[in-house]
Amino acid sequence: MTNATITENPLLIGKGLPPFDKIESSHVVPAITEILKQLETDLTNLEANVNPSWSGLVEPLTAMEEKLGWSWGIVGHLMGVKNSPELREAYETMQPEIVKFYNKLSQSKALYEAFKELRNSSDWDNFEPAQQRIIESSLRDFELSGVGLEGETKDKFNQIQLELAELSTKFSNNVLDATKAFKLKLTDKKDVEGLPGSALGLMAQTAKAEGEEAATPEDGPWVVTLDYPSYIPFMKYATSSELREKLYKAFLSRASSGELDNNPNIDRILELRKEKANILGFESFAELSLARKMAPNVAAVDKLSEELRVVSYDAAQQEFAELKAFAGVAELKHWDTTYWSEKQKEAKFDFKEEELRPYFPLPQVLEGLFGLAKRIFGVIITPADGETPVWNEDVRFFQINNEQDETIAYFYLDPYSRPAEKRGGAWMNDCVGRAKMTIEGKTSTRLPVAYLICNQTPPVEDKPSLMTFGEVTTLFHEFGHGLQHMLTTIDYVGAAGINNVEWDAVELPSQFMENWCYDRPTLFGMAKHYETGETLPEEYYQKLLAAKNYMSGSGMLRQLHFGLVDIELHHRYQPGGSQTPSDVRHKIAENTTVLKPLPEDNFLCAFGHIFAGGYAAGYYSYKWAEVLSADAFAAFEEVGLDNEEAVATVGKKYRDTVLSLGGSLHPMEVFKKFRGREPQTEPLLRHSGLLATAS
Repeated sequence: MTNATITENPLLIGKGLPPFDKIESSHVVPAITEILKQLETDLTNLEANVNPSWSGLVEPLTAMEEKLGWSWGIVGHLMGVKNSPELREAYETMQPEIVKFYNKLSQSKALYEAFKELRNSSDWDNFEPAQQRIIESSLRDFELSGVGLEGETKDKFNQIQLELAELSTKFSNNVLDATKAFKLKLTDKKDVEGLPGSALGLMAQTAKAEGEEAATPEDGPWVVTLDYPSYIPFMKYATSSELREKLYKAFLSRASSGELDNNPNIDRILELRKEKANILGFESFAELSLARKMAPNVAAVDKLSEELRVVSYDAAQQEFAELKAFAGVAELKHWDTTYWSEKQKEAKFDFKEEELRPYFPLPQVLEGLFGLAKRIFGVIITPADGETPVWNEDVRFFQINNEQDETIAYFYLDPYSRPAEKRGGAWMNDCVGRAKMTIEGKTSTRLPVAYLICNQTPPVEDKPSLMTFGEVTTLFHEFGHGLQHMLTTIDYVGAAGINNVEWDAVELPSQFMENWCYDRPTLFGMAKHYETGETLPEEYYQKLLAAKNYMSGSGMLRQLHFGLVDIELHHRYQPGGSQTPSDVRHKIAENTTVLKPLPEDNFLCAFGHIFAGGYAAGYYSYKWAEVLSADAFAAFEEVGLDNEEAVATVGKKYRDTVLSLGGSLHPMEVFKKFRGREPQTEPLLRHSGLLATAS
């Protein structure tokens, strides 16, 4: 390859904002190959001349990780938002090489010994808490990455790491492809009875994209997909129980048969994870996973899950009995519950969720969200579109300034669902992390940049994106993650923002933000009709509040079901035995679901959180962190949410602790700095309306 091609490769820039307008799939292999070649040399040099000091060890190592992280991070990001066969192929070519390099790095005995020396050196007491945490976490990470392994055991371990990385990508691609492959085309008006205009508009737009040029919301044809903005409204509103059944079964059997079957991948992943944990001296993968988390052990996770399960199970039983009575049927099928829940909610609280959509156009919601950020955290957010290239024309770019009007961060927002190339769900990722950099003797702070990704209803024809209230809370949730990344004041990469924050504490800032969607000033600041500009009528606000805890027992039970299945599969389940993962799930369902899963329910095959994401033996984190986030929000309730001055004071304290300190201290220490005590479960049960059941 000529040097000219290398120098023109945008993935080799290595710093700043990614030039998304110039990056092609063909750049991936040459760029990553080149970077890995340089890093191999850097690593060899560092090992040969390692000096156990901050500047002689941590800084050069961080620089190496950053170099690879910048370029590979962009590739990973594009896999999520702009997936294509060419990109996949490039990713799959380079992924094993990346894993091999990380194995080599994290098993470097020379570096591990240097970290040990640094930990025991006379400098230790002079280090800041963030530096101490980085050194201690590095030591633990070396140990959990197999630095102590030798010979065949080490080769075996590295082989497992490679295979697990490959399986995770395969799992994710299968789910994306299976979701994409299903399309239900409807031409008969009676098949779309009950569906609101927003759903018909989206389905006609999808039909157009599928080549039905004449499709209209009124006369069809309409195409339903398994993508959330299409699937959920159909399950909620379509009167045809038969079609709901068809869709429900398709959704639950995604990636569970044919060439996209994830069952063998699940078996293999569980087997390899257990083997990996055993090699490192842990009884189970759950124990290995918890070695890096806030929960001290599996027993603590079981205890919290059981405490919440008992409360939510009784509530869910009651909710289901009421729903059945409301529907007036002898038997409620799985595909009927969403439909009847919606009907019962409408009857009980006298409003339709759809009636709220016109009050939540995305531009207006952003204004409300940014207004809240200014009110409680004192930051000013302004659009900066056009200042940097984006990967899709719908992506927005924003700048965050502090009270002194200095720029402190930026973020991208990719709001809409694009089932053909973007994976489902919503997430926050870091694009650039905060760091103090000294270049040619000049020290400056590199500003953090976040990616916020949602999958909400796209604009249809000439209307803006009109959001459901659920999509509004999702946006607030991801923005909460973003704030922890962007408002950090830690200058060391290894502990800035979400880096080095225990996984089960990571959802604290995101779930915390969801509470504000029900806060009067926040809601009225953003809920304005997209055509008339009129504010959401007061009666709707009261109904939203009343409906907040509708079916909350069932909602909590559902999350606990996922978390318990995850822990069971990674702790007590024996891969390769007489039981399948699906059997395990059905067994747990006996006391974590009111309606037992159907025999053909293969939900695990699309459970990307634990098989292709970071939640393996960690799904319980949502509930663990929700205890923290509910208690954190209670601090604002205690001073009075309508007391502007007091809210700003508590907001400043929250910003200076939870958002600012990142991974520089243990999350329990950070929480205690904010709250003055350890967290309590009472606020979570109160917010969920489950206190009565608990007493």
